[in-house]
Amino acid sequence: MRLNGNKEYAMDRPSQGNHRAEASRCQFLIYVHQKLRYSSVPEEIMRPTVHDIAANAGVSLATVDRVLNGRPGVRAVTRARVEAAIRSLGYVRDMAAANLAKGRIYPLVFIVPAGENPFMRGLEAEVRAAVDRSAFERTRISIVNVPPFDPAALVAAIDAAIAAGVAGIAAVAVDAPEVAAAICRARTAGIAFVTLVSDLANSGRDHFCGVDNVAAGRTAGSLMARFLGARPGPVAVLAGSMRVRDHRERLEGFRIMMAEAGGGRPVLDVLEGQDDPELAEALIAKCLENNPDLAGIYSLGAGNGGLVAALAAAGRDDLCVIAHELTAPTRAGLESGLIDAVLNQDAGHEVRSAIRTLRAKADGLPVIEAQERIRIDIFIKENLPPESGVAPPPAVPDEH
Repeated sequence: MRLNGNKEYAMDRPSQGNHRAEASRCQFLIYVHQKLRYSSVPEEIMRPTVHDIAANAGVSLATVDRVLNGRPGVRAVTRARVEAAIRSLGYVRDMAAANLAKGRIYPLVFIVPAGENPFMRGLEAEVRAAVDRSAFERTRISIVNVPPFDPAALVAAIDAAIAAGVAGIAAVAVDAPEVAAAICRARTAGIAFVTLVSDLANSGRDHFCGVDNVAAGRTAGSLMARFLGARPGPVAVLAGSMRVRDHRERLEGFRIMMAEAGGGRPVLDVLEGQDDPELAEALIAKCLENNPDLAGIYSLGAGNGGLVAALAAAGRDDLCVIAHELTAPTRAGLESGLIDAVLNQDAGHEVRSAIRTLRAKADGLPVIEAQERIRIDIFIKENLPPESGVAPPPAVPDEH
């Protein structure tokens, strides 16, 4: 009820106590609203920002920017304070956003052997798939094919990439001094370099994207020893070339296990088939003819189509045969019973690992070793994965 003509209803003007209650109620509602709003916000949205670093270190945003980008003009004590703030806050820079803001694109080159090696063609197919994603990932990827096991051609490709001013190079290495020197030139020029599938550890390369090949050879030797048991007879080894480290390391691991777990079983001289199916077929056919007591074959390279053809022609499905890389020829060998087991490395993982590593090195960021470790898969007839149905592309001379 209105008390007089100049006063409002009592409920229209709350008392001082009501003011305090209303303020408390509003604060509570704001608190609840914020909890409901931000409890579902993804964690990455609430990560520390450059503003948090500046506030924590007591410096300007410009100073934080100089430290993050490694630019001069910051005193050592101030830089240390900013770096301490970065560590204490757990700040991780969003390089994708930073590079997008700068319009930065990473030109990367993959140098892959040409020829009929099915694994290398599959590796190249994975690189081409990465090319399709490259615009989104702020990369520009080109592929260069070189003759396999040819140090001079590999050196020429590396030097051409250096001259082009790329950000990073990934290459299947050939173990030769001139290749190591070319990799050193790339690193001196500030270009990140990773070896792919086959390593060259003494070259100064940044990282190796591939399996532990000594462990792969030991695994093959262990399987061979278990499968053969007490059966007598020597074992043959088919390689591509002893000029590549991955083949030498696999042979090293295999021989160790033949001596340890195989009871000292004889291992014949290595047959170098240059990853050529026709040459591999001829070498295996001659080996079978000269060694009727042969117990097993370890194929540590490619050319396995020729291996399977030679075994089929000789009717030798009684041998223990271990091969590398799940390709069309080795899959056919497993399905027909001519190959007992295949050790495989994930080419897609290796390519993605190479790209991540090259970008991290170009940005001066650490490589997450656990993420980049490539595992060794073992396939037998009973656990074959479905075929992808995607045919690898034909080899091309050069796309540089």
